[in-house]
Amino acid sequence: MRSTAVDASLLEACLTAAIAAPSIFNTQPWRFRLAPETVTLQVRAAPERGLRHVDPTGRALHLSVGASVFNLRVAVAHFGWHAVTRLLPSPDDPELLATVRLTGPASRPATGHRGDLYEAIGRRHSSRFPFSGRPLPPQLCAELTEAAHTEGALLTFPAVAETDRLLRVTAEAEHRNRTDHDRGAESRRWIHRDPDALTDVGLPQTALGPQDAHERLPMRDFTAQRHTERLAARPFETKPVMALLTTEHDRRADWLRAGQALQHLLLVATVHGVRTSLLHQPMEWPDLRRSLSSTPGLMGHPQMLIRLGYGPDGPATPRRVALLDTGPEFT
Repeated sequence: MRSTAVDASLLEACLTAAIAAPSIFNTQPWRFRLAPETVTLQVRAAPERGLRHVDPTGRALHLSVGASVFNLRVAVAHFGWHAVTRLLPSPDDPELLATVRLTGPASRPATGHRGDLYEAIGRRHSSRFPFSGRPLPPQLCAELTEAAHTEGALLTFPAVAETDRLLRVTAEAEHRNRTDHDRGAESRRWIHRDPDALTDVGLPQTALGPQDAHERLPMRDFTAQRHTERLAARPFETKPVMALLTTEHDRRADWLRAGQALQHLLLVATVHGVRTSLLHQPMEWPDLRRSLSSTPGLMGHPQMLIRLGYGPDGPATPRRVALLDTGPEFT
């Protein structure tokens, strides 16, 4: 296929969707490069936007990039094209995490995900605010589980007692993060303290959210303040709905699959008007992450703990502008 068969505006729209994916601390640790002769989009790691202390193995970076890859797949399908996605296609190029090759216009709608996910990409935001406590319908939980399964991951909804244990583990991780000097400093570097600051990465103050006044839900304190009484607090739901995302193995490709599964289920939740926030803290400490594996009926490696519910929209966070450059690389 000749590269001229793909309109530049289509590529820009697909990239705009890709960069709307969630990423740890909104670091957006991805780059995109076009191979025009094959109409292939390369999705590459941006290691300079990695987190040395919070994410030393790059696992969260891979999840972030995986979420971006899923958005790219959804956008390509939305605009009527077939695409072939490969993960880690070049062992000699470790920063090349995925390729998405446009193979031609689709003669029929793509399968593998709902057809209405594209419109949800721009509406999906993490909401770190209290939810109503209204339970999720069983059929929705089943649809979210199937979304994760489609991407090669497992989603479980723990019972109340196990949810309590997972939250205790998360609270321990949050305590460690607050008292660890290097991690605290790293977290604070990604916060915009000036509301008028012109920056396209990181987290504005409006997106941080309050803490739980009842100290049941250990929401992340991105400021890493050691004195919790100084933090804004509000009562959160007393029976939070939690889900645990896992993969059978724990290799780089599995991290990318987990990121795609995460974004797939987040978009499905958005379509249904369900808000989400991510509790990643226990994944950042190897011993605590292992302890999550003892969840009854769980087989695999924990990748993300997800809170779901009905409540306010989360505020948008900034994104790097996706411009289609005349050169071989654009972000």
